[in-house]
Amino acid sequence: MNQRLFAAGLMAAGIALSAVAATPSLAVDNAKSESNGASSYAPPKTPWGDPDLQGMWPVGHLTGTPLERPKELGDKMYLTDEEFAEREKRMKRFSNLYNNEIKNNKLGMGHWAEVGKPQRRTSLIVDPKNGRLPAFTKLGKERSDKMRSSWQNIEFDSPHDFDSWDRCITRGMPASMFPFQYNNGIQIMQAPGYVVLNLEMIHEARIIPLDGRPALSQNILQWMGASRGHWEGNTLVIVTTNLQPGPSMTNVGTTGAPRGDNMPVSDKMKIVERLTPTSANTIDYTITVSDPENYVSPWTADLPWQRDQSYKMFEYACHEDNSMIRHYIDSSRAKRAQQASTK
Repeated sequence: MNQRLFAAGLMAAGIALSAVAATPSLAVDNAKSESNGASSYAPPKTPWGDPDLQGMWPVGHLTGTPLERPKELGDKMYLTDEEFAEREKRMKRFSNLYNNEIKNNKLGMGHWAEVGKPQRRTSLIVDPKNGRLPAFTKLGKERSDKMRSSWQNIEFDSPHDFDSWDRCITRGMPASMFPFQYNNGIQIMQAPGYVVLNLEMIHEARIIPLDGRPALSQNILQWMGASRGHWEGNTLVIVTTNLQPGPSMTNVGTTGAPRGDNMPVSDKMKIVERLTPTSANTIDYTITVSDPENYVSPWTADLPWQRDQSYKMFEYACHEDNSMIRHYIDSSRAKRAQQASTK
């Protein structure tokens, strides 16, 4: 069963609270501040000479950090002491909601939610300086308005009315690299000429060649795109193109959802990720998204990764036989038939 869909009601009730409350720890902020001057850190090398980034790098500590900064905070990157205290208080209340479910033996988000830890960061987006997504183009706004998800209170008549995550196909890019309320595991594996980012959500593995091979033909499009990597000193740079047009980061129901609309992907999208080790247990991860068909300018997010070798990935079973899709369609049609019969 798709736990994401099973828990939709509870999560929808907690979105506003979690968007303000659940953010990573002050330790992350401190490490981030120190890392700004720690570019000289020399990581260990693999037997074939590449910087060794292998290990578990879950992003669950970032689950409540808003992607976008609330408008009223302007260009402010960090919360004041008073604002942070309020965030801590609200997050504690949100955590208690989940803990009470476990205590009272209730089936709900408490058994798998990754609430995160409070921190002072006001948004994951660092460019533009206001910490907010750039405006949509006219075409991007039209595409966003047409995106649909089971999180939304709408009716369905076809499998194509659902986004790819609802259908257990993929979370897509760039969404797969951003935290959610569960299944936040990211594992880095390396072999000569390759880096693999193994993702817990949907169990997708991004296999990234480092041998300088050319990009795929523009006629070949994939949900996760085609990635090519190279090293710039100790920084792993990943460039992803050839993305299948469609939805990514459908925001309804996600913790810290930036705004009420949805974020479409075009085949013109280009994603550049940079992974810079800043200590034995930290990586500065940035992701820059350019999509001239959908956005008037690029945007960049900065996520401080923390190593956690104790983290264990869980199965992502989704829903058996995609029966959820059929049930949503059947119930929508039944609802329409009932409404027609009462007219």
